Amino acid sequence: MTVREDGETLLDAADLAGVGDSYDVVVVGFGIAGGCAALEAARAGARVLVLERAAVPGGTTCMAGGHFYLGGGTAVQKATGHDDTAEAMYDFLVSVSREPDHAKIRAYCEGSVEHFDWLEALGFEFERSYFAGKAVIQPGTEGLMYTANEKVWPYLNQATPAPRGHKVPVPGDTQGAKLVMDLLRDRVEEAGAEVRYETGATQLVATEAGEVVGLKWRKFQETGLVRANAVVLAAGGFVMNADMVAKYTPALGAKLFTLGSTYDDGLGIRLGASAGAALEHMDQPFITAPFYPPSLLVKGLVVNKDGQRFVAEDSYHARTSYHVMRQRDSAAYLIVDSNHAERPSMPLVPFIDGWETVGEMAEGLGIPTDALRATLERYNTHAARGEDPDFHKQPEWLAPQDTGPWAAYNLSLGKALYAGFTLGGIKTTVDGQAQRADGSVVPGLYAAGACASAIAQDGQGYCSGLQLGEGSFFGRRAGRHAAVSRRTDPR
Repeated sequence: MTVREDGETLLDAADLAGVGDSYDVVVVGFGIAGGCAALEAARAGARVLVLERAAVPGGTTCMAGGHFYLGGGTAVQKATGHDDTAEAMYDFLVSVSREPDHAKIRAYCEGSVEHFDWLEALGFEFERSYFAGKAVIQPGTEGLMYTANEKVWPYLNQATPAPRGHKVPVPGDTQGAKLVMDLLRDRVEEAGAEVRYETGATQLVATEAGEVVGLKWRKFQETGLVRANAVVLAAGGFVMNADMVAKYTPALGAKLFTLGSTYDDGLGIRLGASAGAALEHMDQPFITAPFYPPSLLVKGLVVNKDGQRFVAEDSYHARTSYHVMRQRDSAAYLIVDSNHAERPSMPLVPFIDGWETVGEMAEGLGIPTDALRATLERYNTHAARGEDPDFHKQPEWLAPQDTGPWAAYNLSLGKALYAGFTLGGIKTTVDGQAQRADGSVVPGLYAAGACASAIAQDGQGYCSGLQLGEGSFFGRRAGRHAAVSRRTDPR
């Protein structure tokens, strides 16, 4: 879906008369996408200015788990014995996209190994190790694991599976991404780019023909204008903008924890729209409440209020959550027997209770007894044979749940702690050029990261590591293209 958003007001190029502050490339935002754009532009010889509203670099990137979704035969994949090709990676990403941008997906996959090497050249090395369990992020410093639906039906029949979730070798959920940002900050400084902190863009400046030639900035009460051959918008998504969320992704405003920084207020997207850029997939959020780890819980079954299964439990956690949100009252329960009951490592999905019999469990959950009993018996019969004819759950995650007592965990919206962020943004070319609704580019304007529409726009098709992966990859392309394709004398 392509839409136009009423953006900020646009200043006329005449307002730049007498302004001497000029750069080849101005980057708005210093997260992973903006940092990579600035670094590549500076390394290409451009005079670069970065504007960051916060006092330090990082933005929402520093809230990320440290995953980069990379493949095609990286050094970690090879070292751990996992064969992968750019074609297999491409096939998979196309299979999980609602409206795949084939050119962007192919570029990302074919450039993935080179991008892996570029990231390591910042000053760190992904550990050459593999984590085989089901987890939201590797528990230690393991360099690789499955972070999407590659081994889940029907995707495993559409593309050869391979693990592509590369984690920065720092224990914990967010410190890996911070390490990369610290290194990126140092490399940007070494490359000679100028960074102004606590300074935000407020308006773009464009000619009568629609060419972006500068912007207005604000630092506390001080304001000013700057000329630019090109502007790269990398200012984050819009999850913290209540009005935009209500308009485009209302599910993110319903009892959810928003994954974003203060500055994920959609400013970059609105700036782009003010210059005529079209917006894509604004209605697509990422929403999840993982019930694993531990991996043992994946062998249980998930049912709705009618006692029916509705998704393969070995799905990537966001796919499971996507289907939970589509059940009656957005309610669902994970059921396990006494051989598989363990408390989730992440306290997002609360334990409800335990029961000695299936009938007592049905009564406790408010589920029709006959329906729950029939679902459980069917699941157990097939699981004993290593089969799941209903949802094609893979054999390694199948086990009968037939030994009482039984336990249930609450996956329901409003009970489980769901979190989410936005996937929509500015429509762009493979080199990050902002595009109008008719596909023409807005001269002088680029977008990357959460400002730009994601390549895997379907909420259930998201892969952990894509935000850092594509943000850094297409940020690099935007910065490089902006540096080499524009005039060297800014107006």
